[in-house]
Amino acid sequence: MPCTPARRLPLVLASVVLVALAVSGLRPHDRFTWFLETFWVIGGLPLLAVLWRRFPLTPLLCCLLAVHALVLIVGGHYTYARVPFGHWLQDALELSRNPYDRIGHLMQGFVPAIVVRELLVRTSPLRGSAWLAPLTVCACLAFSAFFEMLEWWAALAAGEAADAFLAVQGDQWDTQWDMACALIGAIASLLLLSRPHDRQLARLA
Repeated sequence: MPCTPARRLPLVLASVVLVALAVSGLRPHDRFTWFLETFWVIGGLPLLAVLWRRFPLTPLLCCLLAVHALVLIVGGHYTYARVPFGHWLQDALELSRNPYDRIGHLMQGFVPAIVVRELLVRTSPLRGSAWLAPLTVCACLAFSAFFEMLEWWAALAAGEAADAFLAVQGDQWDTQWDMACALIGAIASLLLLSRPHDRQLARLA
């Protein structure tokens, strides 16, 4: 069977992510933080490979997952408070902190919104339901809250070693900001991508 562009895309994206992951692990700023941040990529790629025959994903979701993986990989290599692009944004926008962590949490809502939407549309009776969007947003917010608990547990278990993973940067409202960013990301994703996502889901079906 010929390898069509639709079939090549997941392989190309997976290759890019694997190369980026390997490069980021050569000399990360903090090895413990690198592992915590890239754990989702290290575990997610084999899982997708195993499930692909039974549950291939839409091209849109593949691209989003790859971009999210790269955001995590970059944050893991430098730690979120030290990412150079974040420092550039901080200077350009005259911010009080490196905002790369905020970008990461926006992605934590933006990408999972399409993950949840695709799962619900393909495996539940919610296709075309008015409940699809609000339930998707609620699931993303629940995941964000769970991730904040993971950060809390990591801090309790590792103490100061987890400081770079937390990326609080002295902000006492960091947890609330993180969840708010995930919420904004999920809503923005549904508003911007629901229609193209539906078209790809129809072709996949």
